[in-house]
Amino acid sequence: MEMRINKVLSSLEMGAEDVRMIGIKGMGGGGKTTLATAIFNQISNQFEGRSFVENVREVSKTSLSGLKDLQKQILTDVFSSQNITVSSVSGGKNMMVQMMRRKKVLVVLDDVNDTKQLEALAGASNWFKPGSRIIITTRDEQVLLAQRVNFNHNFIHEVNLLSAKESIVLFSRHAFGREIPDEGYEHLSRKVVQYAAGLPLTIKVLGSFLCDQKKPKWNNALERLKTIPLNETMMILELSYNSLEDDYKDIFLDVACLLKGWDKKDAIRALESCGFYAEVGLRVLEQRSLINISEDEKLGMHDHIEEMGKNIVRRVDPNKPERHSRLWIKKEIEDVLANGSATPTKCMTLYAHGLDIEILKKGLANMKELRFLDVYGGSWISRFLEEDSLHLPNALRFLRWDYYPFSSLPKTFQPNNLVGLEMNFSRMVKLWKDGEEKPFLKLRFLRFILCSKLRTLDLSVAPNLETLILQSCFSLVEVHFQVTSNLKELRIDFCKELEKLHMPAESPKLRSLDLYNLKKLRTLHLGVTPNLETLRVRDCPDLVDLQIIPAECPKLVLRNCFRLVELPEEIGRLECLKELDITGTRIGHLPQSIFRMKGLRIVGSIFIMAS
Repeated sequence: MEMRINKVLSSLEMGAEDVRMIGIKGMGGGGKTTLATAIFNQISNQFEGRSFVENVREVSKTSLSGLKDLQKQILTDVFSSQNITVSSVSGGKNMMVQMMRRKKVLVVLDDVNDTKQLEALAGASNWFKPGSRIIITTRDEQVLLAQRVNFNHNFIHEVNLLSAKESIVLFSRHAFGREIPDEGYEHLSRKVVQYAAGLPLTIKVLGSFLCDQKKPKWNNALERLKTIPLNETMMILELSYNSLEDDYKDIFLDVACLLKGWDKKDAIRALESCGFYAEVGLRVLEQRSLINISEDEKLGMHDHIEEMGKNIVRRVDPNKPERHSRLWIKKEIEDVLANGSATPTKCMTLYAHGLDIEILKKGLANMKELRFLDVYGGSWISRFLEEDSLHLPNALRFLRWDYYPFSSLPKTFQPNNLVGLEMNFSRMVKLWKDGEEKPFLKLRFLRFILCSKLRTLDLSVAPNLETLILQSCFSLVEVHFQVTSNLKELRIDFCKELEKLHMPAESPKLRSLDLYNLKKLRTLHLGVTPNLETLRVRDCPDLVDLQIIPAECPKLVLRNCFRLVELPEEIGRLECLKELDITGTRIGHLPQSIFRMKGLRIVGSIFIMAS
């Protein structure tokens, strides 16, 4: 705690004669109020007036006069007067502007969740006398940013979860009245702290609950927590969820039940497939301390927040999973599938190892409202299955199926709503059987990874495709494009049988084209790509025919294309080209047009271009 206090105190700079607002941000129950209280108690006597305003969120919403009452509280505390009357919120603002400039004050606004609260209680720095300090605690970083609390100057402090050592100390204070566990309770204390996962609120509640209790009570409590969440913690955490708009609530529940641990980019594709504004939604959840995004771009959330989200889904009818909007527990899913009755489930992620494929086929036919399906861990890859017996819900918007055991999509499937399709380790040979082709009019994202049987990919049925990723599809010999007017990203890796890639006449939105380790690729023809930002062709040793139409491409990589002996004359018309990498090619001379280009850097060539 002392380290956390000192960090905030350094930002407050008590000697500076400016008005400074400091934010303390973190998840519910994470210790924000405790930290703010400790700081207030330590420094409040250095100010001419002081006020600690608790539960701003709760007081603001409980009555129409909530904000007015809080304005009165601040003025009463600072001026030690019971005769202050605030007639309205706007009147209170005027009073604060006039009166608060008279004293150097310390004001703590605890648990703020709306910019309107700050507008009423600390609208601007010029409300206060120089030397004043305002401390704001919140779960929502956006509230602080809207108030111009500056993150870059370390004026916003993230409250980190407690370490294992700090957790044991806090728990012991509440359970044993000292800073270490009583003899014989060390192991049980560690188990309780492990469950709390660094969350101070949970640690305090459990410590107080287990105080003076015998070991059987401790063991019973720990067993109960495995299936029934701690109610007091859940109530506090759920306040953040309740304040979300409906679509952000859905995104939160999808992350809690399905997407935790996913790459951010993959999760965005899945959520956008389901009709959400995913990037904005994830940013809102992160700002409100409901999720975190790791340095390697993985979605994460505290175990208790995940538990809270899953509990929200379950409590619709705890004993009837077929009524739940999302399913993720294998045993429950197996029961729902085997039952074969219609279900309102919208999202399902299934670890399918050991599951009878017949049960899966039967159950999916009855999930008419399913929009998101993620099947992984299947064990049917050793044999082809007849896809005619599979019935995928026509409502599907996102489908990811690892070890898909069928050679194509079922002919009964109408992909009118499908936006995202991902197949990994599948036995798919082509999208549709011959004569059964159906258009994917809404398909935006398509990814095949390690689909070793895939031979042809006819994308004429997907005119609105935006992202195409093909990796390690070792049998792929043809990718047929007809329209690529919406294509933004194309990546093909380790498809060793692919010999040619002909893009349509125009790909106006294409930004990134990345080809890697295509051992037999001989021909690459690009149409008009005016917005191309990245063009990389690497380890394509058979490439001999390259056609490029001028684009706004700053970097062109043609690395380890051993048989490439010349560049097209048109390359000199790539006006934005700043770097050309031809390492590992047999290019003996460059087109004359290239020497007219200013500032071009050439890598891997004996030619040196003067800038």
